Amino acid sequence: MQSNWRAASLFAVALLSSAVAFSGSASAQGAAASKDYTPSVGQPGKDVMWVPTPQALVERMLDMAGLAPEDTLIDLGSGDGRTVIAAARRGARALGIEYNADMVELSRRNALAEGVAERASFVQADIFKSDFSKATVLTMFLLEEINLQLRPAILDLRPGTRVVSNTFTMGEWAADQTANATSDPSCRAYCNAYLWIVPAKAAGTWQLPQGELVLAQEFQKLSGELTTGGRSMSIANGRLRGDRIAFEAGGVEYSGRVDGDRIEGSGGGGTAAWTAVRAPRLP
Repeated sequence: MQSNWRAASLFAVALLSSAVAFSGSASAQGAAASKDYTPSVGQPGKDVMWVPTPQALVERMLDMAGLAPEDTLIDLGSGDGRTVIAAARRGARALGIEYNADMVELSRRNALAEGVAERASFVQADIFKSDFSKATVLTMFLLEEINLQLRPAILDLRPGTRVVSNTFTMGEWAADQTANATSDPSCRAYCNAYLWIVPAKAAGTWQLPQGELVLAQEFQKLSGELTTGGRSMSIANGRLRGDRIAFEAGGVEYSGRVDGDRIEGSGGGGTAAWTAVRAPRLP
């Protein structure tokens, strides 16, 4: 068990590559947690009160994210560790970030009891002072106002990162998919989940050999104009799914992949390859 715990701790350190700052009160919480600690539903926390996600919805959230063994899941406000442990059961590496030291110790014991401590790690930390940039899947059960505070950092994650929230949304950033676990009799409250795919940053002016593409971006939605052969055409049905871009212009469907300041793709039913390079921004 000790070797498992060490492996999990090393994994946690590798994931949290930036230093995590703790307040004085958090340091005080770092004392060894009581082994008979039992959390109470509705107990207050730093940012939200603790209400566990129904297990049926936990599994549904992981299904929505398409969690695979090669993924790294990070759960913000991991509570008793159930989401992290469920992800580890599926073979993924998973890390829970939780402010309550007693919850962290409880989660570690739960992971040991489930036999997944080598893949399930937990750290006591403030989610607003933590680096979760290595996540390929990010899960949370927070309030909408907290989601909105985290949203800028989430939008800076790698394109294609899957973000799943229990019940609470991201404001005007519309979810890519919604689901629920209401058909399970054990799920009586907080049974809705929302999935977002972090989009690439595609806004700007792009130069093509045959013209120019100007894109405006609102989260995963795109609008703009394609100019080619002396003809300007409005962008329709523009959308990003991670780094995958698709839009229509002049009745032709275009698709491709955004890789930093370059797009490579195809248009006209996949028969015509096209490339675009982002034009330098004016000072």
